[in-house]
Amino acid sequence: MRRKVTKAIFPVAGLGTRFLPATKSVPKEIMTLVDRPLVQYAIDEARAAGIKEFIFVTSRGKGALEDYFDHAPVLEQELRKKGKDELLSVLKNTNMESGAIAYIRQHQALGLGHAVWCARRLIGNEPFAVMLPDDVIAADKPCLQQMVEAYEETGGNMVAAMEVAPEKTSSYGVLDVKEDMGKVVSANGMVEKPKAEDAPSNLAVIGRYILSPSVMRNLQQKKKGAGGEIQLTDAIAQDIGQGEPVYGYRFDGKRFDCGSKAGFLRATVAFALAREDLRDDLMAYVNQIALNANAAE
Repeated sequence: MRRKVTKAIFPVAGLGTRFLPATKSVPKEIMTLVDRPLVQYAIDEARAAGIKEFIFVTSRGKGALEDYFDHAPVLEQELRKKGKDELLSVLKNTNMESGAIAYIRQHQALGLGHAVWCARRLIGNEPFAVMLPDDVIAADKPCLQQMVEAYEETGGNMVAAMEVAPEKTSSYGVLDVKEDMGKVVSANGMVEKPKAEDAPSNLAVIGRYILSPSVMRNLQQKKKGAGGEIQLTDAIAQDIGQGEPVYGYRFDGKRFDCGSKAGFLRATVAFALAREDLRDDLMAYVNQIALNANAAE
């Protein structure tokens, strides 16, 4: 019987330099998308997929991220006293029970693969998920939940994948497709950030993974790849040569790159427009901006 995926690694050690000066004192992962921090979207998605243990790979200056998941008894007491049950329920979703969450330090910025490897002792010999909070995915069924359901049929390693414009392949890990089965593709290999002319396909890997523990053993070798960093995609591709299959999964949903300012702004607009309490006011404002822009031309 295939083991269930109950552990997830969240690599959050990055400095968030694209968002300076905001990230001078605030970890990028708790910057708010509408009214929830980026990391809360990832946590909610993981919970929907059946994840029970949450492992954060952090670095110096991430104390506010750790505090975010702690209980706030004084605040909860005030909300309860004032009868603000709806807000109390919202707050409850941000709490983590004792033992459900762990923090590991990545002392050197040696790449995504190295960040994942830092959590090896907490993973042991179990399959695990990796989630990058920068990638926020709007979907009726959460992306990781879709992947877990597909993984129960395929086993092996699975990465979330989407088609990108050929000129964008140099920003992603790209799948070398062996067999295209629709939602799921099997891979001959993966190439990290290839030039457009060298890319084996335009099917890019984005920040959701379900991985075999053998990937951790590959990362143990600490081989440097693109950019002189230890690349997670290289360790996954190495599994193929060792007889462990790798699959790409075309998820249903819209992915926003919240690691960039433009992507963060697009996500903010999209998620706000999806909210009944915000949609009408925001749409009226956007339409007014469009009218003024057209009038000025």
